[in-house]
Amino acid sequence: SGHLYQRATTEASQATLASVSPVFAVMKLDKEGNTTYFEKKKTELYQELGLQARDLRFQHLMSIATRNNRIIVRMEFLKAVITPEFLLILDYRNLNLEHWVFNELTSQLAGEGQLVTYSLPFEFRAIEAILQYWISKLQGRLNTLQPQILETLEALVDPKLLSVDRTKLHILLQNGKSLSELETDLKVFKETILEILDEEELIEELCLSKWTDPQVFEKSTSGIDHAEEMELLLENYYRQAEDLANEARELRVLIDDSESIIFINLDSHRNVMMRLNLQLTMGTFSLSLFGLIGVAFGMNLESSLEEDPRIFWLVTGIMFLGSGLIWRRLLSFLGRHLEPPLPPHVPAVLKKSQPAAGRVEIKSNLKAETFGLSRSTLANQ
Repeated sequence: SGHLYQRATTEASQATLASVSPVFAVMKLDKEGNTTYFEKKKTELYQELGLQARDLRFQHLMSIATRNNRIIVRMEFLKAVITPEFLLILDYRNLNLEHWVFNELTSQLAGEGQLVTYSLPFEFRAIEAILQYWISKLQGRLNTLQPQILETLEALVDPKLLSVDRTKLHILLQNGKSLSELETDLKVFKETILEILDEEELIEELCLSKWTDPQVFEKSTSGIDHAEEMELLLENYYRQAEDLANEARELRVLIDDSESIIFINLDSHRNVMMRLNLQLTMGTFSLSLFGLIGVAFGMNLESSLEEDPRIFWLVTGIMFLGSGLIWRRLLSFLGRHLEPPLPPHVPAVLKKSQPAAGRVEIKSNLKAETFGLSRSTLANQ
């Protein structure tokens, strides 16, 4: 009776676990391009594929791993399982993913696309199609961000602007955040591919047909072992990701350089306003100093000077003349202390390095002219 009770409890627990098991919407594509759609619980799916439950635990990460002659691909929302005979796309009901699956993936697996691995086993085609989709998606994100960032920087980096448009800065901040996310995705993609390339055993495990039909992997038509073909395939997409990362890095450098130019422009205008304020302050001080004479004559005290009709013009002239002389004196004092110091004397030995410095200066000027900032404007600032 105890044995029957334990067996009934086990069956009840299994039934309970099966009832809460997640259900995958699966698309199955075979070598001929035939497509099948079905829904299956996670417990049934991993048992049918000979996998374990943790193999179908798709976190929001990126990885390409092998298990029991199956390739498990995790690329954020893209979840796939590759076998030597078919490809499974799990939870394909995503707008962008669904468009790719119906319009491109089916024809690519059937041999009607632009893949270079049609002469190789099926897993090569599946891996290349997935990597090509992910690279094209990253390329599309970069193509969307690049013109927006360049347009915003061109509007911000203008020496005539006395202030910065907050709307443009908000747009640049959002684009900079999107660029950082793109750089992170590219970095993770490169690390995932590089992790496989650094291990020869992992490359061998990706060649699934090697374990089911070893004769297939003798030699390819080009005389290269198919494991080397897999390595070349991964290196190709690693190089494409590296090129995209370099373009994103150049955009990041442009944003940093533009930020420095914006600060230079604002500092220049702020210095002009500060100098104008200082000049007005000195003028006010000069007038106030000689205005004391007018204050003295404005007192209700009698003297013999108020009887002379020419004394008013004499005192007024002395006040304005003295104020003007003091103001000019203060301006000359200010000019002497604000003049930039003379450049240091360059020894004759260092004059040979001037052409290289000239090339650096020309390169910097070309970068500045990209955003409409000429060399003369920088010199004036």
